[in-house]
Amino acid sequence: MTYRTLYWLTALLPAIIIGGFEFIRHDFLLPYLSMEDGNVYITILTLVLSFLFANWMFRTIERMNARLVEEQARRAVYEERERLARELHDGIAQSLFFLNVKLKQGHLDDARIAVSAIDNHVRQAIFNLRSLPEEGSLEQRLENWLAQWSALSGVDIVHEIEVSDNFFSPAQEVQVFGVIQEAFANIRKHAQARHTRISLVTQDSRSWLLTIEDDGIGISADSKRSKKYGLSMMRERARQLDAILEIKQREGGGTVISLISQKGGENR
Repeated sequence: MTYRTLYWLTALLPAIIIGGFEFIRHDFLLPYLSMEDGNVYITILTLVLSFLFANWMFRTIERMNARLVEEQARRAVYEERERLARELHDGIAQSLFFLNVKLKQGHLDDARIAVSAIDNHVRQAIFNLRSLPEEGSLEQRLENWLAQWSALSGVDIVHEIEVSDNFFSPAQEVQVFGVIQEAFANIRKHAQARHTRISLVTQDSRSWLLTIEDDGIGISADSKRSKKYGLSMMRERARQLDAILEIKQREGGGTVISLISQKGGENR
């Protein structure tokens, strides 16, 4: 049933039923039903019909909204899968080229590192493709992914994730998840870290803060200004989330990545 149909039912059905009862009462039932009794009956009839109609109407709207949300979630996942396919293709192609060069040069240790990188990349991509928004809350899916990342990389993770269900729209969840995955991919590839910490918390009904820290070698000023694919993707995701991406050196060594929602940004 379309919203247009619901609109006309809401406008016409109560008027037809109640108006029809009043017409029958005045033309056929007036000798048998006094005006006082008729007013009582029409009040009760209006209340019952309004309750039944409102109950049916809101149940119908809830079902339509649920289908719409599910379709939006699936579309966001399909868009993310297309991006993952491109990223997987680029990442594996680059690693295979590097592997081929090192094998020709006889550098077996470097070749083994390349094979390990391909394996990790494929495993994480498979996990991403299996994770759908309807398979659990964002917090649950993040915790599962972080546990698998820690097992694969050997880097300890401390996490603080306090986000209520449905705080982010399905499309926003995909973007937030993507930023986290890219940040941890950079930690695994470049940081040489032993410990990491991630915090994703809401500050009020509309603003939120994502912070990712590591105790690795840190990031140089040139890297922060570079146009590398990973950092460019993070900046693009931040733009789509209407958030500010900050990357800076951590006191005592390491890197801090912060994603701060801008005041006034919508989460729906």
